[in-house]
Amino acid sequence: MDNYQIAEQLNLLSKLMDIHGENSFKSKSYSSAAFAIEKLPQALSTLPENKISSIRGIGESVAKKIVELVQTGELSALKELLTITPEGVLEMMSIKGLGPKKIHTIWKELHIATIEELKEACQEHRIAKQKGFGDKTEQKILEAIHFQQQNKGKFMYAEIESFAEALQTKLSEKYSQAQTSITGAFRRQLEVIETLEWVTTLSKENLIHFFPKEETEILDESDAHIHFLANGSIRLYFHLASPENFIQKLFTTTASPAFLEAFGAVITSESEEAIFSTKGLPFIPPYLRENSDVLHKIKEQGVPDVVQVKDIKGLIHSHSTWSDGSYSLEEMANELIRLGFEYLVISDHSKAASYANGLSEERIKEQHREIDALNKKLAPFKIFKSIECDILGDGSMDYSNEVLSSFDMVIASIHSNLDMDEEKAMQRLMGAITNPYVTILGHMTGRLVIRRKGYPVDHKAIIDACAANNVAIEINASPYRLDIDWRYIDYALEKGVLLSINPDAHALEEFANIKYGVLVAQKGGLTKQHNLSSYSREAFEAFLQNRKAIKKLS
Repeated sequence: MDNYQIAEQLNLLSKLMDIHGENSFKSKSYSSAAFAIEKLPQALSTLPENKISSIRGIGESVAKKIVELVQTGELSALKELLTITPEGVLEMMSIKGLGPKKIHTIWKELHIATIEELKEACQEHRIAKQKGFGDKTEQKILEAIHFQQQNKGKFMYAEIESFAEALQTKLSEKYSQAQTSITGAFRRQLEVIETLEWVTTLSKENLIHFFPKEETEILDESDAHIHFLANGSIRLYFHLASPENFIQKLFTTTASPAFLEAFGAVITSESEEAIFSTKGLPFIPPYLRENSDVLHKIKEQGVPDVVQVKDIKGLIHSHSTWSDGSYSLEEMANELIRLGFEYLVISDHSKAASYANGLSEERIKEQHREIDALNKKLAPFKIFKSIECDILGDGSMDYSNEVLSSFDMVIASIHSNLDMDEEKAMQRLMGAITNPYVTILGHMTGRLVIRRKGYPVDHKAIIDACAANNVAIEINASPYRLDIDWRYIDYALEKGVLLSINPDAHALEEFANIKYGVLVAQKGGLTKQHNLSSYSREAFEAFLQNRKAIKKLS
């Protein structure tokens, strides 16, 4: 069990204790310990109990819980609380705006134990009357419930990827003589997957025999398909095909309805390439078969040579132990050198992010001294001095321009007071974009895929402003963010705005997030020439120098 898993379990224990109204001092000790554990460089699983209890922020009582977790894989105290907590109350924990204390009031005082009961209470304005809630909180709860219900049964691409690929492999191995191919939204690399789809020449009987009855149920079936529900949550839809119409069915089930309607009649062919050739078109990769207008663009301009994972030369936007990352600058740099990257742009949090150990002005100087020493030691690999600077409530930056000028580049992001209308969000974002020291606009909407909608923005107005101020836009590659939405990449390219696929990594393992940024960037038609993190170290240095020269002239 790694430190993140331990911290997650302690955090959950703390929240459940508050929900049940248990000792608040004790619950706080668990949440404080979880915060400290996430920043520890050493793995707790390798330490004896006396060493764990001596770590600042942990203590003897919490240390015993950690040892129990490491040795048994579970916490008896947590298990007991989970057993006596209604499922609906647990679901409330994922509703934006509902902390443990508010859930306690809803459950224990109003005797509401399900999401549906909570929704009904909000609609009847019973929640607003409670102390500490009010009309605004009640409305936000309703909106969060609606968002949650809209996304029920949906999965992030990264969340379901290994399951989909493993199932494809098992089917291919067991029935090697049959044709089976994944199709639909997953093949198109959509960031949210509601149903995993396959086209197969297997019979229904083969598929029914393949899936264990205790783990799957048949939702519906016909001569053309069979639809399963796996593990009570994942929908598996199999389009049944003959060897003769397999390619045609793969083509029609891969494309979105809008693309298929624009494409027109599909003739049975020996390959997808042959199907496209009947319309005088080159092969269009599955990820581009989303919008109807792509057919016209490809006829005029050809298929874009989209960015690939191998094209990423530098890691832009990452966090070290200087703020809330898990590894030191040297550990991060050495791992990137091992992986073949040319540079690291370290972008730790700014001082307003006190919860993430944001850097004070004095600590910035200390970090820069360490970077200078490491650059001498690790050359030609280079660490660039950057910061993920908070955009404050009035649109100003978390540091003065004098401090910002000490960085090679600045990423500007919103992390606080996310509950905004469009006017307020735009005012804050525009304030950052027009700051002369801002190089990249980070995770534009603050969304968390499936989990949080994000604040409303006028994407085109922001892109126009970035074009006017020579500011690049981040494609935050964390599978939880994928922000900017790929649907606006085309407009950004049209306006000449650079994009930058950045992993927002807080650990070495998260360097691989780049892959998910690339997948959505491909859907938007992004090429390596228009992706900042694809620049070589020399080209990246030239970009920064040129940008600083332009700013001086202006």
